[in-house]
Amino acid sequence: MRIGIVGAGILGLAVARRMAREGAEVTVLEKEPRVAAHQTGHNSGVVHAGIYYQPGSLKATLCREGVAMLREYCAEHGLPYEEAGKLVVASTRAELPGLRRIAERARENGVPGVAELDAIGLREIEPYAAGVAAVHSPHTAITDFAAVARRLAADVAEAGGSVRLSHPVRAIRQTADGVLVAAGRERFSFDRLISCAGLGTDRVAELAGADGDVRIVPFRGEYYRLSGPAAGLVRGLIYPVPDPRYPFLGVHLTRRIDGEVLAGPNAVPALALEGYSWRRVSPRDLRAILSWPGTGKMAAEHWRTGVREVYGSLVKRAFTAAARRYVPALTPADLVRAGSGVRAQAVTRDGRLLDDFAIDVRGRIVLVRNAPSPAATSSLAIARHIALTVPLAF
Repeated sequence: MRIGIVGAGILGLAVARRMAREGAEVTVLEKEPRVAAHQTGHNSGVVHAGIYYQPGSLKATLCREGVAMLREYCAEHGLPYEEAGKLVVASTRAELPGLRRIAERARENGVPGVAELDAIGLREIEPYAAGVAAVHSPHTAITDFAAVARRLAADVAEAGGSVRLSHPVRAIRQTADGVLVAAGRERFSFDRLISCAGLGTDRVAELAGADGDVRIVPFRGEYYRLSGPAAGLVRGLIYPVPDPRYPFLGVHLTRRIDGEVLAGPNAVPALALEGYSWRRVSPRDLRAILSWPGTGKMAAEHWRTGVREVYGSLVKRAFTAAARRYVPALTPADLVRAGSGVRAQAVTRDGRLLDDFAIDVRGRIVLVRNAPSPAATSSLAIARHIALTVPLAF
């Protein structure tokens, strides 16, 4: 079977590796000159343990499966993987019910080693953290997802597959016999096409004539790094109790696999699908985003949160204040800008931020419609899920 994969992020490459290992002739089409160019290469590297997600959801199931698969894969290939541990901290007593829900979900999802701590207990793990209580997930880990993606690409090549960089998909036509794709200056004929296009999901769907009931609305997440001695204030990962209305986790503090400590990300509307800064504006992308009915409905319901996030983006002291809730010793001088990422967040027609992973099958074309965090953690499990549940043969 000839299978085309659109997108050489960690998910597309994981799917390609899985299909190639099962005997398919695999070709990955990537518009950028390198793998892991967007979401995979612009995150903090956290391997999520599965403590947040609705029990029984694809996110919960595939995150738990994916952690084990990723840990084993990193060990097999000598890739960095460190169980740094995570604290989810309630900064006030008003957040205690939300913290208890996190603990309950973690237990329902089978996350190992989770413990509920009081103020003294949390400071034994993170001496400079502040809060009234916390949930500790000792097996939450950190890795280098871009390095994992490069290794997956090598696996695809070793299994006889091909990763075609600088090959943007220009046209897709589904026929009775297969799927014809024009990418770069070449034309391809596949039995199946699987789109793992991330920020480019809607454009691939449009080319395939499969608009669907959700659209990608990009949210930029901006980071600062802790400079000098301030980096010593954080041992592992310190997270807030998340707002259940949003799939975002809020500004947190993360020690990366290279030893750097990041504060962030926030979640501000991006002005382009690849809008890594306020200066990056795409009129074409904005027209598509704003014309989707769900965008206006989402904005009408959540504009207050949006204004607060934009203010934190533009005013460093406001961003610092969000981090200081959990590590009070931080000052604005301790934070240095450290880049950003853009999250491909699916929004429904009625304005809901789609929380779970979403996979759509249109004839011979498989479209991964929504795969934000923890998709990198879950990538090997998502690949297996697609291979097992999507009909790839006729």
